[in-house]
Amino acid sequence: MELNANETTARPVNSRKTDIGGKPFILIICGSLVYYHCAYRNSSLISLVSDVFIVLLCSLAILGLLFRQMNISVPVDPLEWQISQDAANSFFACLANTIGAAESVLRVAATGHDKRLFFKVVVALYVLSALGRIASGVTIAYAGLCFLCLYMLAENLQLISSRYAMRRDCTNTVQDD
Repeated sequence: MELNANETTARPVNSRKTDIGGKPFILIICGSLVYYHCAYRNSSLISLVSDVFIVLLCSLAILGLLFRQMNISVPVDPLEWQISQDAANSFFACLANTIGAAESVLRVAATGHDKRLFFKVVVALYVLSALGRIASGVTIAYAGLCFLCLYMLAENLQLISSRYAMRRDCTNTVQDD
């Protein structure tokens, strides 16, 4: 512990966090599996989602049958799952609202009434077109995921400090004479 002349409480010399969290590692593992499935096996993303869904459904059904055979009561039986009408309606209402909002934004951009939005869309599509010539979309998405995970790791290790923390530190350094 180190004690400064102006401070009355001790604080550790190394102020870095020791817990870096598991989110970046989980994301990079999942992203690597998705990249392998889509890039190397030349399968579509829909094929990946359906494969994962089938595996989860089969494993839950097998667990449900196993628990029934062993007379183990579970609070939720996977073989008797049902989705309520309200849940289905709210899900599809949210999906319709999202698609409608995206459609209206793209319609405004396509008409050219909002020049700033129009040029942002043109530049974004040009950049995506240039990136598409260089590498496949799956590779670009995987590279973006890797950069996101590196950023999350650096933020957890406090290699990147947030603006709010820097601003707060600047206001606390003013000393009274």
